[in-house]
Amino acid sequence: MTFSICFVCTGNICRSPMAESVFRARIEEAGLDSLVEVDSAGTGGWHEGDGADPRTVAVLEAHGYGSDHAARQFQASWFARLDLVIALDSGHLKALRRLAPTPQDAEKVRLLRSYDPAAGADPDVPDPYYGHIEGFEDCLEMVEAASRGLLAAVQEQVEGRAA
Repeated sequence: MTFSICFVCTGNICRSPMAESVFRARIEEAGLDSLVEVDSAGTGGWHEGDGADPRTVAVLEAHGYGSDHAARQFQASWFARLDLVIALDSGHLKALRRLAPTPQDAEKVRLLRSYDPAAGADPDVPDPYYGHIEGFEDCLEMVEAASRGLLAAVQEQVEGRAA
């Protein structure tokens, strides 16, 4: 059975597609791509069908990541097929937990930076949309740092299912 994870930000054009691309690369490097499904969505549908923000694409490609993406809005019905829903900031965390049909579904929602021990007191990946390319670079650094801890947690879950 496949382990399914979805990264969620506001419009699904900056942070969550970046996290999806980075984490997909980590999964492939770990040889888990046949066992783990990775995708992303937004809490809102303003950009449905659009590609990732050109600055997201530029930063991903500059660092060797893929960037094929079409934005979509997260749906409550998805909780049934997802094992983990990763929020990029605390506003998304609250919105997703309110959207969860059951308390068990709400427990599937986690903040990405909670997997980075160096994140400190600020659990959010700031939205780079209204800023410059440097904000997208900063976002990538935070996503990469948290992805290491998230990978370890997902590996533990996947190995637990195989046992």
